[in-house]
Amino acid sequence: MAGNAAIKERYKLREHVDVLKTISAITIHENEALKLSADRQTTDRSGNKRVAGEEWLVRDSGSYLPLAYEKVQEVVKAHIPLPEVAILVRSNANFKDKFGIERKNGDQYLITCEETSAFIPDVQERILGTVEATTLDNRHYCTIVNPIGEDGKPMLGHRKIIKGEISFFLKPGEELEDGVKEVFIIGEDEGIVLKAIAAFLDESVSPSINRKPGDRWMIKGPMEYTPSIEVEIMDVRKAIPLHANEGIYVRNIQTGSIRSVIGKTYMLKEDEELWEKNLPSMIQTLLNKDRDVTADRGEWINPGKEKRAAKEASNADVGLIDTTRVVTFKVPHNAAVQIYDYKSRLSRVVYGPDLVMLEPNEEFTQLSLSGGKPKKANLIRALALLLGPDFCSDNVTVETADHARLELQLSYNWHFAGEKNQDNGAKLFTVPDFIGDMCNSIASRVRGTVSSVTFDDFHKHSAKIIRSAVFGDKQEDIFEFPTNNLVVTSIDIRSVEPVDSRTRDSLQKSVTLAIEITTQSQEAAAKREAERIDQEANGRLERQRITDEAEAERSRKRLLELQAESAIIEAIGSSTEAKIENTKRKIEAVSIEAEAELTRLKEAREAELAYIERQNALEISKEKELMEIEVQRFKDMVSAVGPETLLSMSALPREHQVKMLQSLGLKSTLITDGKTPINLIDAAKGLVGNPVASE
Repeated sequence: MAGNAAIKERYKLREHVDVLKTISAITIHENEALKLSADRQTTDRSGNKRVAGEEWLVRDSGSYLPLAYEKVQEVVKAHIPLPEVAILVRSNANFKDKFGIERKNGDQYLITCEETSAFIPDVQERILGTVEATTLDNRHYCTIVNPIGEDGKPMLGHRKIIKGEISFFLKPGEELEDGVKEVFIIGEDEGIVLKAIAAFLDESVSPSINRKPGDRWMIKGPMEYTPSIEVEIMDVRKAIPLHANEGIYVRNIQTGSIRSVIGKTYMLKEDEELWEKNLPSMIQTLLNKDRDVTADRGEWINPGKEKRAAKEASNADVGLIDTTRVVTFKVPHNAAVQIYDYKSRLSRVVYGPDLVMLEPNEEFTQLSLSGGKPKKANLIRALALLLGPDFCSDNVTVETADHARLELQLSYNWHFAGEKNQDNGAKLFTVPDFIGDMCNSIASRVRGTVSSVTFDDFHKHSAKIIRSAVFGDKQEDIFEFPTNNLVVTSIDIRSVEPVDSRTRDSLQKSVTLAIEITTQSQEAAAKREAERIDQEANGRLERQRITDEAEAERSRKRLLELQAESAIIEAIGSSTEAKIENTKRKIEAVSIEAEAELTRLKEAREAELAYIERQNALEISKEKELMEIEVQRFKDMVSAVGPETLLSMSALPREHQVKMLQSLGLKSTLITDGKTPINLIDAAKGLVGNPVASE
């Protein structure tokens, strides 16, 4: 009411006019805009006509007073684009933005810091979010799918490669294919297989080559490579270093031919690929590096066992072998491996120790041998055929002429004869299961021979009968198989047991009874022998007792004789003791006299030495005192003459110097000024020579 009163004071109301409300001015700051809407058709302060419901922005900074039919919607804040962040905007209607660009309804575009430092969306614009810049350095590139063309429209289905160094924003509708990628750094042992997806002129080589769609080629390092839009990277390849005992299988994708490359570093060409050799799971298990063919020959490996093994373990064993590498197998010593080439239809045999390397068309001949007791077919699988000597065991059931069924456990020693060449090698593998064939042949011979003898005869002469059945009447125990040069050299009968339980019990009882009878007879013989030995021992003991008593009597007689001799010696020795005592006393008297004389001489020598020592000390003291007196006398004479007199004497002739010095009592004198050098060597010669001259 107070505001209305104030208005009435400044404004005179007319008739039929009333004040509805008071409108205050709104301050528009920097980077702000005022959003207005028209309540009805009107004209704004800029002279633009507005219709009811229309919205617009007032961007000028300062105070703004809305008109009567203008309604303030909100104050719009500016969005600040950054160098690495752009603003994504969508238009809601067809209009021309403040940059003078025609926008259509639904268009999406970016506002960057290069276009404006602050962006205030118009009423026809809506901010969807922000887009971060994609930055590439000189080691990266990226591929944009559906790029925006020069006309501002997306080129659907097209691709565009951008290389660093650059920073850019993905425009609406554009996508990165697999993100930012690193430039390919190709070493000297590396290469890239490329495929053209469109026709273009390849200027990366000299001379330039026209590439057609579908062409494949390889580029080799060292170099940096960034693919173009017309090129698809098929593979990145690296040279494969191979030892002399290593290789790979290579397949030409154009011709389909397969070859092996062994013992050199090799890089696959553009029309080549690694070929995986198809190896059965059983072959892969037998090629396992953890297996030792010779040491593990007793371990059974067969499909049934592998199926019963854990599935995880089986998969792990199969995965140990890289089938693109040349398959190798170490043939152990004294073993053979057969390899068959299905392309040339030829086979070869490799004798150990050697290393087998399979060509693409070659396969191992897998051995399927019998195993177990009694022998069962196809129980053992192996690649290497051991040439022996070795042994195998088998259980054979036979029936005697009196229908007693027995089970024999036999062991055979065998080996393959012949030289190690290809002809004999072909024979080695003619019999697929030489173990089963050998055991069946020997078992047939043994059954035929045992069927013609009785149980008692066989029980007594089993070894002889079995050896005769196998080896016949030959002098040498050899049983040959000419088909594969297999030779059996000996047979060991490990056990013989009846199959029928009643027969086994009867045999056991008879054996037990025979053992008891033998034991009893041995006990009786041992008892008789013990009695005989006891009687002999008693006789020897009695004879020894009589002998000892006779020896004791002889010793007693000798003792009495010695006692008589001792009594005689005692009587003689009583007079001798007195003489001995007298001699001892004389010796003691002489010893006392000698010690007294020694003491006297010792004391006399000590007194004499003390006298000589005191006399020498007196002589030394006398000479010392005389020397001191002479030194003092010379000092007094020199001090009496004085240094001036000596100086004047040095200037006189030598004869005067000598006479003056002799008057002083001097025998040798050396006078110098302290500067002139003196020949002391000559002086020493003179001093040494004078005594000789005087003599």
